[in-house]
Amino acid sequence: MDTLAGERLLSVAPSPAFWVAVVAYAAATAALFWVLAGKAKARPVALVLVGVAFAAHGVDIGWRGTLHVHPAQSVREAIGFLAFIVTGGYLLASVRYRLTIGGVVVMPVALIMLVAARLTPAGTAPEDLSTLGKIHISLATIGVGLFALASALSAIYLVEERALKKKKLDALAFRDKGTPLEALDRTSHRLTWIGFPIFTIALVLGAMWVAKLGESLDRPEYPLAAVTWLAFGGLLLARQVYGWRGRRAARLTLSGFAAAVAVLAIYLIRRIVE
Repeated sequence: MDTLAGERLLSVAPSPAFWVAVVAYAAATAALFWVLAGKAKARPVALVLVGVAFAAHGVDIGWRGTLHVHPAQSVREAIGFLAFIVTGGYLLASVRYRLTIGGVVVMPVALIMLVAARLTPAGTAPEDLSTLGKIHISLATIGVGLFALASALSAIYLVEERALKKKKLDALAFRDKGTPLEALDRTSHRLTWIGFPIFTIALVLGAMWVAKLGESLDRPEYPLAAVTWLAFGGLLLARQVYGWRGRRAARLTLSGFAAAVAVLAIYLIRRIVE
């Protein structure tokens, strides 16, 4: 997943929408902690703040797009886009289910990712990307984005399940059939099914791109990308053959996404130190 070898040096100051998103993310986190402390009436306010953060984040991405800074263009932009997807996944799930505990986990993570995406150094400017490189980066970003959303739902699953076992779940209420845990598990699985073939194609194209550039495959990001592919592929296989569900599937999903995040982190650190 060599998503970031084509990173450009782009001196684009954070937009006003970025600062709105940062404040809204922080306020939403505080409100969710307040709900968790027993102030159930604050939950609608917390969800509104999450919605404001999500909308402002989207506006920030769109504003950067008008300046030709796109989500698939660099590690910084990819991280910001992943934070946007994670927030969207939590917001959609929260419309139907009471997932306060999950929000306490997801919102600070999204805030940290957004700040890292906008306030870290841009790095050096390389040569223009080839068509193969652009296709690879676009598909890799989409694939990892879907994995990010599946992982967000898996993280929510784990914290909600743990709270349920401790009888601290915030009124596991839902509107029609099924249980929240089952719905989260099922949706995460579907997202992984969609993301895996996209990521597979991106991985193949990335290998072709690296070979075409004559670069070495001894950098740590390449085996980590393979670990990501193996983790999600193994998850799909284990679910189909051995019936893995619930906690085990959620943990493997998070393990695979952790490897993908490690790849992004390596590129980000490399851009900073270069």
